[in-house]
Amino acid sequence: MTTARPVDVVVLAGTVLVLVALAMVLTAVAARRARRVSVVDVTWGLALVAAAVVCAVVGPLVSDGDAWRGWLLAALVSVWGGRLAWHIGRRSRGHGEDPRYEKLLGAPVTTPEGFAVAVRKVFVVQGLAVWLVSLPLMAAAVTEVRWAWLVWLGVALWVVGLVFESVGDAQLATYRSTPRDQRPQVLDTGLWRYTRHPNYFGDACVWWGLWVAAALSSGWLPALLTVVAPVAMTYFLAFATGARLLEQTMLQRPGYPEYAARTSMFVPLPPRRG
Repeated sequence: MTTARPVDVVVLAGTVLVLVALAMVLTAVAARRARRVSVVDVTWGLALVAAAVVCAVVGPLVSDGDAWRGWLLAALVSVWGGRLAWHIGRRSRGHGEDPRYEKLLGAPVTTPEGFAVAVRKVFVVQGLAVWLVSLPLMAAAVTEVRWAWLVWLGVALWVVGLVFESVGDAQLATYRSTPRDQRPQVLDTGLWRYTRHPNYFGDACVWWGLWVAAALSSGWLPALLTVVAPVAMTYFLAFATGARLLEQTMLQRPGYPEYAARTSMFVPLPPRRG
């Protein structure tokens, strides 16, 4: 199996890092003009799409890796990232700052103090996170496929994740669009009957699927060197900036503690009785 030289791997990793840094600089400017940091949530998906495309383009130039897999991964990330950016952009249109960012910044992003905190705690952190999550894509760009069946297993897991994420988002949008006096206190039907966060669970499955298709299919060494990417993504989705943080607010709402007592927080499971 032929792989890229170390210097070529560094060039690819550096190119992705520069691209991500540029995306975050532009987002910081847009956030200040829009007067809300939450625009970075739209950049998140689009930056990962750009990283996947760069890997697909640069990979064949620096190694004898399998170009078809690189473009397959770029297509999968583009579908996921494009849908996510569209969904978040549409949902946040006309709204102010996300309460989570308000609490994190402590001051409006239009002030020097708030902007400095946003750069340090949001844009730099999110940029590094995009680069970290892109590691399996970089591995795929500079290695050949060793076990082709794992590519398709990863695609299948990606499909499961996308279904959970998109269907969960659609069910939540339908619930929110229903007048308050005509809907239950808590959404507990559909996928939300089995997990309190089907969209976050689906997002985790998407990136575990991409890791299987991009890194594990190339062999154990690429897989071990990049497994930090899906592990970190799952940690943030479940415990850091995702489900666990949202739970702090949701548990204050009527009916939610009872819903939480019977429904799995992350992994879909049958509702608990009693």
